[in-house]
Amino acid sequence: MQLTQHFTLEELTQSVTARNRSIDNTPNKSELANLRLLAESVLEPLRQAYGKPIVVSSGFRCAALNKAVGGSRTSQHLLGQAADIHALSGSPEDNKALFEVAASLVNTGKIKVGQLIDEYGYSWVHISTPGRHVNNIIHIK
Repeated sequence: MQLTQHFTLEELTQSVTARNRSIDNTPNKSELANLRLLAESVLEPLRQAYGKPIVVSSGFRCAALNKAVGGSRTSQHLLGQAADIHALSGSPEDNKALFEVAASLVNTGKIKVGQLIDEYGYSWVHISTPGRHVNNIIHIK
């Protein structure tokens, strides 16, 4: 199911861990609505501004999948409100450029996020819709 021009439900719910462990990672109606909002209000504007493909490495996680990957019990991934993303190349340099474009969109008010996190020296970028946090930009070493 196409959520926006560049993002599908399948890419926001796919998981190698879920497939390998036979975990059903199908979102309910509320989680699907959150995924649509994430795609429309955060990911698509970021993709447009970045001008290059963005890979979603982890989007929605049902409780069983979140536990299997060691995710936080309060993760916005559980609600369909967060995605871990990276540049097509996956290089720290390209991921840093992606992060900087996202930070610029946040700082200029073009998008609102809950969290924008540089994970471990730009290994990937975590981004979410506003929830408990609003426009919280973090670097994790």
